[in-house]
Amino acid sequence: MKLYRTINGIVVDDDGTSASLPSVDWNELFAQDDLAAFVRARIAGAGVSPSAGSAPPPGSAPPPADPLPLVDRQEVWAAGVTYYRSRDARMHESQQSGGDTFYDKVYAADRPELFYKGSKRTVVAHGGDVRIRVDATWNVPEPELALVINSRGRIIGYTVGNDMSSRDIEGANPLYLPQAKVYDASCALGPCILVGSDPLPSTTAIRLRIGRGEATAFSGDTTLAELKRSPQELVDYLFRDNSFPDGAVLLTGTGIIPGNDFTLQPGDLVEIEIDGIGTLANRVVQGAR
Repeated sequence: MKLYRTINGIVVDDDGTSASLPSVDWNELFAQDDLAAFVRARIAGAGVSPSAGSAPPPGSAPPPADPLPLVDRQEVWAAGVTYYRSRDARMHESQQSGGDTFYDKVYAADRPELFYKGSKRTVVAHGGDVRIRVDATWNVPEPELALVINSRGRIIGYTVGNDMSSRDIEGANPLYLPQAKVYDASCALGPCILVGSDPLPSTTAIRLRIGRGEATAFSGDTTLAELKRSPQELVDYLFRDNSFPDGAVLLTGTGIIPGNDFTLQPGDLVEIEIDGIGTLANRVVQGAR
């Protein structure tokens, strides 16, 4: 089952049939333990007849236009240095500042790196514009599996995330991480929530393509087998002494990082695909919002 949040309401794709979810507030979804059962019961109770064959094919945008961000009152958090490739990249960018050892240590530590990524103010939907900072010269997308978590710390679904990052700012000093990571339109989530609490297969692939004009400026891929920490471990740390009455979304880190000579440019198209969920696509902009 997939859930799409649109300007016209919530659209459900349930194994080849689609229906609108009536009279349900988006935040109500994050209070459920069995989200699929809740959605099916609401549809049945309202007497809504699903339309066979009208569900979107995997990776496409939802059938109704105008997707909305997949968060409302939820906080968005992110994990860092959860892939070996990320460890290497963070160590390289912070070498001159002397911060490289921090990333090596956090990769091996029991406690993961977790940081606040923002709220609906900083998040854009599939098809929206992500931003690069005007005071940064080295900017990259970070394609990530994002966990959809209810108010009790239970994973109830998955989506695709893009943790936009200014590598030169973070590399200059690790204490600058909030400025490198949290600003307007610095995160994208979508195109849908894949409903489910079971772990995704370790073979699940994550793919990144960055288009520049008619060319591919960068492409790369990884799998969840390269993720050092389990999703539930990251969730357990996030919920230690933290309460999320409206649930949360947690990005799990990236294993795909363009080379050190690459930076995003305005007009680039960032496409992130995760098996079983779909493709998140966003155009890059810079300057006044």
